[in-house]
Amino acid sequence: MAIIHLVFFAWKSDVSKETITDALERLQALELDCVHPISKKPYIKSLKAGANNSPEGVSDPYTHGFVVEFESAEDRDYYVDQDPAHTDFKSFAGPHLAGVKVVDFEPGKF
Repeated sequence: MAIIHLVFFAWKSDVSKETITDALERLQALELDCVHPISKKPYIKSLKAGANNSPEGVSDPYTHGFVVEFESAEDRDYYVDQDPAHTDFKSFAGPHLAGVKVVDFEPGKF
């Protein structure tokens, strides 16, 4: 069953708009850059990212979010713990982040 991986970013106050754009472009590239160690093919089913535009006013301090869909928990676990492209992304973005929230779930499983 699919795994949905939700992530929300809060940036440090001194991070430039250019750095944020660079990080988000690198993030979007993970959809093709993350390659399964056995099949040697991209394994992310879908990746969508963007800036918050909710009128509800309850997102602070999180300004950007993304949704990654994986075929399985095993793929998600590889992505989180071992994938070199994701590790490189975390190394780049991590120092610029003031906060991160992550929620993973299987659709329909409560």
